Amino acid sequence: MRFLLMPILLGCGSLLTIAMAQSEASAKTTQQESDQIGFSAEVVEYDSNTEVVTAKGNVIANRDGYSVRADKIVWNRSTGQVVAEGNIRTVGPEGDVAYADTVELTDTLKDGVINNMLVVLADESRLAANNGTRMNGVYTLNYAAYTACKVETADGCPKNPSWEVKAVKVVYDPAKKRVDYEGARIELFGLPVVPLPYLSHPVGTQAGSGFLVPSIGFSRNNGIELEQSYYWRITQSQDLTGSVTAFSDAAPLGRVNFRSLGKYGAINLAAYGTYSDRISTSDVSTSVGSNVFRGYLEGASRFQFDPNWSFSTSGRYASDRTFLRRYDISRDDRLRSTFSVERIGGNSYFSLAGWAVQTLRTGDPQGLAPIALPELDYRLRMNAPLVGGTVQLQANSLAIARTEGQDTQRAFVSVKWDRRTINGLGQEMTFTMLARGDVYNSDDNASTLTAIYRGETGWQKRSIFAASADIKWPLVGRAFGGTQILTPRVQVVATPAISNLNIPNEDSRAVDLEDSNIFALNRFPGYDRFEDDYRITYGFDWALRKSNFTADVNLGQSYRLSNRASIFPDGTGLSDEASDIVGRSEFRFKNIVKLTHRFRLDKDNLAIRRNEVDATIGSRGTYLQAGYLKLNRNIGPTLEDLKDREEIRLAGRIRVARYWSVFGSTILDLTDPKEDPTILSDGFDPIRHRLGVSYDDDCLSLSLAWRRDYQPVGDSQRGNSFLFRLAFRNLGV
Repeated sequence: MRFLLMPILLGCGSLLTIAMAQSEASAKTTQQESDQIGFSAEVVEYDSNTEVVTAKGNVIANRDGYSVRADKIVWNRSTGQVVAEGNIRTVGPEGDVAYADTVELTDTLKDGVINNMLVVLADESRLAANNGTRMNGVYTLNYAAYTACKVETADGCPKNPSWEVKAVKVVYDPAKKRVDYEGARIELFGLPVVPLPYLSHPVGTQAGSGFLVPSIGFSRNNGIELEQSYYWRITQSQDLTGSVTAFSDAAPLGRVNFRSLGKYGAINLAAYGTYSDRISTSDVSTSVGSNVFRGYLEGASRFQFDPNWSFSTSGRYASDRTFLRRYDISRDDRLRSTFSVERIGGNSYFSLAGWAVQTLRTGDPQGLAPIALPELDYRLRMNAPLVGGTVQLQANSLAIARTEGQDTQRAFVSVKWDRRTINGLGQEMTFTMLARGDVYNSDDNASTLTAIYRGETGWQKRSIFAASADIKWPLVGRAFGGTQILTPRVQVVATPAISNLNIPNEDSRAVDLEDSNIFALNRFPGYDRFEDDYRITYGFDWALRKSNFTADVNLGQSYRLSNRASIFPDGTGLSDEASDIVGRSEFRFKNIVKLTHRFRLDKDNLAIRRNEVDATIGSRGTYLQAGYLKLNRNIGPTLEDLKDREEIRLAGRIRVARYWSVFGSTILDLTDPKEDPTILSDGFDPIRHRLGVSYDDDCLSLSLAWRRDYQPVGDSQRGNSFLFRLAFRNLGV
């Protein structure tokens, strides 16, 4: 056995020696190859005496990710010097491209001196300098300029950039994708406007940490405003922005905004804070706090755990009722905080939700604001056996609490059957049946000011049964050079008497008859009120389709078939046997004109009870938007949710040059005591005016806007505000 093993061991040793020798030879060859420069040229000359390689004609040299393209390249192998001449273009591993007249590099192709150079970055921004160096891939430029603007027009003609940064020294690191300046200034349209002893910002598609461009303004409440923000890129999916706004007439305001995007969802949180005097909302001369903390918190998040389950939440809270208005953060008069857990399946839906409301309205007690916790809703849809169609089962419960008002709890279950068919004449027929059972419990009902909203104290129950048949008959033909569709429609609804007024009304208060609900099974919003009666609703839809023009018109009215007293308040258009007439018309011409008109006509004298017009005319650069609303429903002042009003809204923009435009907007309150007896207006109260001028091109956006507010609330005073906005593409952090 020993004699047999000896030659095997000797053979293995020989193979090991040969393998080691081959490995050393391969490593040596690899090292030699890495020390070489790859050339591609029309002509290559080599002088063996001087060790000089000369390449001519469309020369490309590359090594370790660096490449140089030129008309001529001379490489001295003894000194390691590489000189390029004529139409020079160098490219680094990070994608940065440099153009120059002459380049002197080492044989690594990444270090050297470049004269009269232009560096085009990956995001197409540019750095230009008389001369500079590149060491370890980092550019150091002397007396350089940077801009993100295009320097050529669409037809290839040269043009001056809108802005550029000029500096004594510029350092650009392609690996870090950042540019640092020393002795810099920003020139706007060729004029130096902002001196910056030091400036640093990222380049590329990803943001980097640093200071944002400051904003300047003036407000009637706080005087001159100067905001400076810092952006912190925590990770690729998280960032934080902190800012401080200094005022000439108020203490500074701080703001922090945190954002995060994860595998399952996103979070956005913001906080504002300052110390200042608080003024009573009922009397602007009365102080309710001297140098007290004031602030605002808001946040929102949504998570999608799988295709079915999701969770979302949002929160808003202000320290007082005028903080948001004084610092121009928001003009909302109610802040709502919510949460929701949802599961959406192919034929089922589940929701667990809740919300709370903070009122910012003058005179509204916070104790009457509702807190809903929780609301449960489950729905299941299935095919109906025997009769066809679909069946939807629903279970819902809601608990509403108030710190100083009425508390209500509700639960109901319902089953709804729908079947849609099309007969041989082309008529679309939809049949619906609904059965529902409700249970309510409420207390402290007398604290609700409007009597018809209170309901009865304690436990109440209610049964609802409803059935309807809806028939549409589309008729298609040619008209006015296009295609028209006329669709007559008739609906019959039968609902036995329901004990509505015994039930508290929390979600069915703002009743407004319009085209969107005239054919609804229940024309009350929400669940707390259900329309009971026998009625027929009739109307039509008409549409015209042409290549450049479309028109849509609909009209409808309903008629009650019994003498039962209506639960709708007077003025809603549904309190009598015949309802008011409602309709909507919409016209479009290309992308130039869009006109929408919604209306409600009194059934007796055709007086206009609702008149709403929204119009947009023009192109993207020059346009006019107009909106008008008048509600003349003759509803008494006891129903706070159904007040009449009249207002007009105007906004527009006119492009006066290729990049320059003038814009403006206004809101006017035209409500007078005839429409709302509780107000003292003369029928012409301006709410807000805005006027400004702006410039927008491919790399610069600036605007100067004036705004005047006319509605003082507490320490949010009426007066003028000015805002100057300046934004540079790629230049912010």
